[in-house]
Amino acid sequence: MSSRIEQIIEEIEEYVDSCKYQPLSTTKIVVNKEEIEELLRELRLKTPDEIKRYQKIISNKDAILEDAQTKADALIADAQNKAQELVTQHEIMQKAYAQANETINAANRQAQEILDSATQDANSIRLSAITYTDDMMANIGSVLNQTLEDAGGKYKGFIDALQACLDVVNHNRQELAPQTAQAAAISGSYQTSDTETSKEDEDLLNEIGDN
Repeated sequence: MSSRIEQIIEEIEEYVDSCKYQPLSTTKIVVNKEEIEELLRELRLKTPDEIKRYQKIISNKDAILEDAQTKADALIADAQNKAQELVTQHEIMQKAYAQANETINAANRQAQEILDSATQDANSIRLSAITYTDDMMANIGSVLNQTLEDAGGKYKGFIDALQACLDVVNHNRQELAPQTAQAAAISGSYQTSDTETSKEDEDLLNEIGDN
């Protein structure tokens, strides 16, 4: 059964796969900020617990070794007791000692096999936990890097679009500059002409009044 943190990573991957591509792009996607932040928030909350879980698995190595040592010691003690009984009960001491030594040697070999197997199992569990934790962190880092790249690309595209609009406006103003200057000159000429006409009309009215 997969852990919750694995499920969250799968949900992030499924969500990224379901996002639409940005216009005119085959690599950048449009991400819903609230949805991705909710998944990342839960991932941050679950990660410490998941790491503690694998640290606990790693710490069980000592417990496995202690249990194996206890079993090995018990086997050796039992073999020694049996050897002592053989020495005590057997009429031929030499044969008794031989059987006792064989029993002890067999017990020592079995105890060493238990210790070797327990050590290998503990190291395998530790390596698996470390590898899984590293893979998990690598997946998280990949998702975060992709999110940062997508967000940076989105804002850069927005700024580039605004700069393009500004460049078009400035270019159009430059093209209109000669026409604007000409219109201003014509407007000034009309104002001068109107002033002279008004003065002539005023003089004519004054002459009529005097008559």
